[in-house]
Amino acid sequence: MTEATPKKPRKKAAPKAQAEAEKPAGEKSSDQQMREAVLAAALPHAAFDGFTDSLLHKAGAEAGVSKAEVERLFENGVLGLIEFYSTWADAQMEKRLGDLKAMKIRERIATAVKARLAILKPHKEAARRAAAMLSLPMHAALGAKLMYRTVDAMWRAAGDTSTDFNFYTKRGILAGVYGSTAMRWFNDTSEDEKPTDDFLAARIENVMQFEKFKAKAKEALSNFPAFADWGKPKAKP
Repeated sequence: MTEATPKKPRKKAAPKAQAEAEKPAGEKSSDQQMREAVLAAALPHAAFDGFTDSLLHKAGAEAGVSKAEVERLFENGVLGLIEFYSTWADAQMEKRLGDLKAMKIRERIATAVKARLAILKPHKEAARRAAAMLSLPMHAALGAKLMYRTVDAMWRAAGDTSTDFNFYTKRGILAGVYGSTAMRWFNDTSEDEKPTDDFLAARIENVMQFEKFKAKAKEALSNFPAFADWGKPKAKP
């Protein structure tokens, strides 16, 4: 009877989380860091090639992020990259703005719009191509969602605390101001960008005049009982 050969003990595969934990701190890469690395690699190319899925994978390779990780990080492909670009720009804008309470409301809004354009400026052509892609009918829903996030961040930075109907009207109005100013900025080739500044100032002035008109109209109508009663909330039966 032959003696059985002892089996070699199997090596246990370390769980991914444990393997990550055992890495030195400098070797860890969070999802946010990987997304930022891919975005940084993509923007210089996007200025010439536009936003495409091939650009996304090319940027991933340059950033040292595997194809599988790129697909996980940007589930919607290049649209996911554009969405992250917008979200990243919003976050950078909020950091740059700080406390605006000492400014008048029109100055707060102008400062917020200029701050976000300044964030985009190093890769202006890439930003223009991203905006052009979001303007396509099939991407309109995403474009609207990202615009809302941007103007909401601007109003919050400006100190807006409204919760009533004004909450939505303010964001709708600012979307028009920011959107039209961005389009003017994309076509502004001047060194000091004064044409864009003048355009923004004019748009904000239009809004302020409209707000004054609304206030005067509300005050005037309050003198007429029929209109005043019509404007009051209806009592529940």
